[in-house]
Amino acid sequence: MTIYLIIKILHIISSTILFGTGMGIAFFMYRTKFTTNLQEKYYAIRNTVLADFIFTTPAVIVQPLTGIALIWLLGYPWDAPWLLATYVLYVFIGCFWLPVVWIQIKLRNILAHCIQNQTDLPANYYKLFNIWFLFGFPAFLGIIVIFYLMVAKIVPFSMWP
Repeated sequence: MTIYLIIKILHIISSTILFGTGMGIAFFMYRTKFTTNLQEKYYAIRNTVLADFIFTTPAVIVQPLTGIALIWLLGYPWDAPWLLATYVLYVFIGCFWLPVVWIQIKLRNILAHCIQNQTDLPANYYKLFNIWFLFGFPAFLGIIVIFYLMVAKIVPFSMWP
């Protein structure tokens, strides 16, 4: 097996982890909206934070490293329009993902406090939850566009060739 093939496989697997884990986390977190049981909510959010730490964070780190290696190994120009678009989208996605991680930790801490003190959820829990939900859409759309760019290697509707 060549170094190229190893790096390409790592790149594909880490992109799959980003997308798949993100979808799974989003599904289970969103489902907590439909229960009033704080223990159930807490179980889901605690595991969401854990899954982001175990799976998503390493994939976020591996993606640019393997991407840089692939660009170098394949001899693509660093300023190819489709690559420039992926750089911008990756930063764009990060601008939504980082606050989402902070929100997830905040939601987990709010739930732990409410369970420990046997209190109802404060209004800011629901506000944060809605922001978390809304921030997921641009991030996931960005990942889908990056998938397209990686396969097509062109920027649609672009003035560049």
